[in-house]
Amino acid sequence: MSLKAVFFDLDGTLLPMDQEVFVNSYFSRLAKKMGPCGFEPKALIRGIWAGTQAMVENDGTVSNEDLFWSVFPKMCGEIALQNKDVLDDFYHKEFQQVQSDCGFDARADVVVKKVKKLGLIPVLATNPIFPSIATESRIRWAGLDIKDFALVTTYENSRYSKPNPNYYQSILDHFDLKPEDVLMVGNDVDDDMVALNLGMKVFLLTDCLINKSEKDLSLFPNGSFDDLLSYLDSCIL
Repeated sequence: MSLKAVFFDLDGTLLPMDQEVFVNSYFSRLAKKMGPCGFEPKALIRGIWAGTQAMVENDGTVSNEDLFWSVFPKMCGEIALQNKDVLDDFYHKEFQQVQSDCGFDARADVVVKKVKKLGLIPVLATNPIFPSIATESRIRWAGLDIKDFALVTTYENSRYSKPNPNYYQSILDHFDLKPEDVLMVGNDVDDDMVALNLGMKVFLLTDCLINKSEKDLSLFPNGSFDDLLSYLDSCIL
């Protein structure tokens, strides 16, 4: 096998986390921040989820950012548009406290550095349902830098989301890559391993495994960061 690029998921992959713990911490801090602006907590969370679901179902007509902001105000009213600056401030301040609810694995930096040393293109293929400030923050929490990657997908620069295969195809097109040139590394069987259907190579990182559909893990090369490092060696032979 040979490779030209490695696509990395972020949450639960390069940044260890329990997704439920992360989401609960994120939403509770968000509700506390937006409450004084007049947001009812349950309506706020419903609005965020509705906007997120819209991005997951995006057909590529508009950016994920534009789609989110067309749906979110419908759930929360004009108050949503009137307080975009407060939401932005949240990501710069209170959101940073969510780091304490995430883990850390120094091997994330090791594997990304190895990819770069091998002359491969490193891409952060994290589900683009967050604004760039939130994604860049989580990159730092993982002990990495946005400059470590040739591309980082965010809701500003993306028109599709996982598990839509078009999300992966759009990144392939951006770099003029063929599917067989790329290894996708992720922890979510449904969102990340779907890249296999395009002809991409995949590696399922099992440290923070998400397997909602209870698929047979033997269908994919899988294991820990150490196993991934060994697998990368086999891919470039």
